[in-house]
Amino acid sequence: MTLGVLAQVVIRERTQTCESRNDFCPDWIAHHYDEYLSPLWTHLQLVLVSVALGFVIAFALAVVAHRRRWLVGPITGFTGILYTIPSIALFTILLPITGFGFWTAIIALTSYTLLIIFRNIVTGLDNVPEEARDAARGMGLTERQRLWKVEVPLALPEIFAGLRIATTTTVGLAALAFFAGAGGLGAQLMTDINFKSNIVLAGGLCVLLAVALDLILLVAERLTVRWEFEG
Repeated sequence: MTLGVLAQVVIRERTQTCESRNDFCPDWIAHHYDEYLSPLWTHLQLVLVSVALGFVIAFALAVVAHRRRWLVGPITGFTGILYTIPSIALFTILLPITGFGFWTAIIALTSYTLLIIFRNIVTGLDNVPEEARDAARGMGLTERQRLWKVEVPLALPEIFAGLRIATTTTVGLAALAFFAGAGGLGAQLMTDINFKSNIVLAGGLCVLLAVALDLILLVAERLTVRWEFEG
């Protein structure tokens, strides 16, 4: 069955349950939401994997740049260039190299997280009070110990802020991952972009996913950085 015929079948099935394709049909959504669970799971995987990889890369770059300040400018500039590349253009550039699939989308989505997370980590480390560093030196802590026991814990509010922004941004960008053949809610949305109930369901799930992930990170921040909220 060709894609054109399949699309016509899908459209016919949907119009049979609604008087008009422009109508919002809660009954149709109630009977077809299960068709969106697999794309939702794929969408979640795209977001979690790309943000996790972006955090690891950005954290490593930020730690190095924090110790060698001259690297902050070049890294910010490079990640800024990646961030300004239109997402569809970046998918198109990657396709001849990595082909259609999940990891092509991951490469593109990860690149968009780097600038946000890197800048927030660097800002957080820079904002650590010098008195805290002096106290750590007075206790005989090494540079590595100061980083992990003093600087990183005090920088957690900015780090979490960067993670939350990167995560919610990636949820939206992942909707375009279907251009790379990675599926997700964007692919489900494009099965019939003129069908209002389809747009509401697929788009609504994207919004709910962004809100849910943001709330999870907020709770994690409150549990990890209790001293800031208690103060």
